[in-house]
Amino acid sequence: MLKLRLCLLAALMPVMLTGCALDALGPQPDDPDFAPALPEEDYTTALPSGGLFNPYSSNNGLYTDTRAHKVGDLISVQLEEQTSASKNAGTTLGKSNDIGFGALSIGGRPVTINGYDTSVGLSNSSDFTGNSDASQSNSLTGNISVSVVKVLANGNLVVRGEKWLMLNNGNEYIRVTGIVRSEDVSSDNTVSSQRIANARIQYGGTGDFADTQERGWLSRFFNSAFNIFF
Repeated sequence: MLKLRLCLLAALMPVMLTGCALDALGPQPDDPDFAPALPEEDYTTALPSGGLFNPYSSNNGLYTDTRAHKVGDLISVQLEEQTSASKNAGTTLGKSNDIGFGALSIGGRPVTINGYDTSVGLSNSSDFTGNSDASQSNSLTGNISVSVVKVLANGNLVVRGEKWLMLNNGNEYIRVTGIVRSEDVSSDNTVSSQRIANARIQYGGTGDFADTQERGWLSRFFNSAFNIFF
């Protein structure tokens, strides 16, 4: 019995270490993948030419606003996400069969076996009823500032950014990445999240509150497709 327990413990040890490693790979602040991009131009190398026009100026032009248009510029994203989905399905199946054979007779007299007639009757029926109902709704509102990390050849802006809020028992974060048309950025340098193409919007938390709402790694293992014991 002791050897069996040791073998089971040795078999589960890699799973335990994998679960701990996966938990350690959760979202963390100051992730370099979400770090703001720095401007491509080096302003310190600009040489004075004596003219009034400065090609390194952040302004778009004399009669235009200061909407984001180059790497390093910031855009305020207005989160306006709201989705709702529902699905209903119902199925009812039924089938019945009845077969009967009368008693045998010879010479007009019924044939019996040990006092029982030879009539035969068969009956078969099957019923199936299935119902399913699924519904889901999500809503996310707020604001987050993102930075332009790349300007594509057609003028579209690749943006990304994150916001972390520190609470008493953990952190909450919002992460946004996607592609924005420069024409969709309003004059006050804001854009709706519904105008972001290939959007990836993440909202979650870390800490005690978030941990209590998640199942343990062992429970997730026994309820996954990798469980070979049940």
